Amino acid sequence: MYNIRTYNAISSKGLSLFSADKYLVSSESASPEGVLLRSQKLHKEVLPESVIAVARAGAGTNNIPTEDYTEQGIVVFNTPGANANAVKELIVAGLLLGSRDIYGGMTYVQELGHMDDSGEMGKLLEKEKKRFAGSEITGKTLGVVGLGAIGSIIANLALDLGMNVIGYDPAISVEAAWQLSSRVERMESIEGLLASADFVTLHVPAIPATKHLINKETLAQMKPTAKILNFAREEIVNTDDMVAALDAGTIAAYISDFPAPALLGRKDVLLMPHIGASTEEAEENCAAMAAKQLMDYLENGNIHNSVNYPATKMSRNGDYRITFTNNNVPKVLGTVLTVLADAELNVVDMVNKSRGAIAYNIIDVEGDLDQSTEDAIAAISGVIRVRVI
Repeated sequence: MYNIRTYNAISSKGLSLFSADKYLVSSESASPEGVLLRSQKLHKEVLPESVIAVARAGAGTNNIPTEDYTEQGIVVFNTPGANANAVKELIVAGLLLGSRDIYGGMTYVQELGHMDDSGEMGKLLEKEKKRFAGSEITGKTLGVVGLGAIGSIIANLALDLGMNVIGYDPAISVEAAWQLSSRVERMESIEGLLASADFVTLHVPAIPATKHLINKETLAQMKPTAKILNFAREEIVNTDDMVAALDAGTIAAYISDFPAPALLGRKDVLLMPHIGASTEEAEENCAAMAAKQLMDYLENGNIHNSVNYPATKMSRNGDYRITFTNNNVPKVLGTVLTVLADAELNVVDMVNKSRGAIAYNIIDVEGDLDQSTEDAIAAISGVIRVRVI
């Protein structure tokens, strides 16, 4: 029986995947092996030593102390792409709201509540509608910064909407590249993209390398008529520099899902209350993906969509499965294999993967594996965590 501790309101579509005969799921589990959460901040929370995996039902993991968990042998999962459609639809809305003053026009109409003559209202609106005129997005150039699960979808959709699309992503994955239309022009630098785009949409994770990616220097590269959409993470944009750029007319508008006090009350800023993934479907998809990844790791040791461990998967063979995490240094794997040989355990299959300073291994063996062998592996210098499944 595996214990899962939940935080926040997790969609029942995800929770229902945990079979009652294998899992006990509760927000009050005292000794959980797995943690499933959405927005709960774990940086100041001490998890029980029993925890070996944390799964976030969402893409960003800045609410999780990933580096600390890596050193403890805790695998951190996220769900990239599960909320992609919800974010995609909101970005399309942002593009349209940013190109035409739809919001201003709708607000103006609501202010006419004092009028009771529809004929007079119609005449007034016909006279005033030019105040809310804008331009079409067809033929405009969209710059996509980050071509991952969401960025690639947005790029392809923008092409279908008649836009020219340019993209920048120095670390694009093979999977994302396959999904991307050949009509998307790849830019060699973010500066080149910013200088060419009429609209820029951001789709990079919030990591130290992307903090304040949009700042005084990068904003200076843009057209004065250009507009930026940020539905990724607040930290990617330096708010003070954005306000200064808008005041100076360096760019035309900012459309964001991350309100800040300094941005309120501006006609050149459109703000939404962090609703990019706030659809019933997105919450269900994220919860289901997180649950499946958590179960596959707990039951089989397989890792998919981890932000701190290498993707590792192997079909089950043999009598026992051993998984272990170790510092990515020489001789650790060899020493483990020697321990298994001394215990007269036959290795049926194995896989070894590394990611930075961490290595992860799955080994299927035949024979009688006792606690002393597991303890011997755990005692090897460089081994962080070992499991027998």
